[in-house]
This record gives sequence, structure tokens and C-alpha cells, in this order.
Amino acid sequence: QVQLVESGGGLVQAGGSLRLSCEASGGTFSRYAMGWFRQAPGKEREFVAAISWGSSRRYLADSVKGRYTISRDNAKNTLYLQMSSQKPEETAVYSCAARDRGGIATTEGEYDYWGQGTQVTVSS
Repeated sequence: QVQLVESGGGLVQAGGSLRLSCEASGGTFSRYAMGWFRQAPGKEREFVAAISWGSSRRYLADSVKGRYTISRDNAKNTLYLQMSSQKPEETAVYSCAARDRGGIATTEGEYDYWGQGTQVTVSS
């Protein structure tokens, strides 16, 4: 079973950038499709980005296309989310997730393992 730990969250001004990391342990990271989700206060968790095990396929939510980039380094067992031009409404807890079977997915029910999340606060 893989364990996921996010890092890199914090406070950023509107229009700024952050890079989140998700380090995996206890499993074979390169076999998992991975995703990023976020949950704002009082709202449901929403899909942000996903990447296939070999990085050949990547998918971003429409709301972040052109501003966010998802990537992974299988040699380092780490997933990344580069965020730029951030908006105050993107303040949320950002979580990474791993999918044990199949390709990339955009719904949380399709993922098997989750990290605890890291807080991102975008100030106006």
C-alpha cells in the first residue's frame, strides 16, 4: 500500500506561484496514475489535474488550464503540481491521490490512495 505526503503549500498573493510536491512511499510509484484534487472550505472536493504512470497523458481541469502543470519524477517517487497566476478562490486544501488500476481519472472515487493534503491560501 502506498503512502502519500504532500508538501509545498503556504500563503501566496494573487497572481503568484507555488509548486506542490507529493512524495510516495511503500509502493511502486511508477505503476500508479496520479491526480491532484482540492477542497475549499464549505465546498466539495474537486478535480484539478491527473497524469498517467509514464507521463504520456496529462489532463487538467478547465479552470486551471494554461496556469497549472502536473508532472512526475518516477525516479524520485514524487508528483508535482506547478501553479501560477493563482486566484483567491483557489484557496483550498490540495491533496494528491494514486490510482492502482487503469489510466488517468478525474473523479475521486476512481482513486485508491490519498494524502492528507496541504493548505494553499491565496490572498487578494
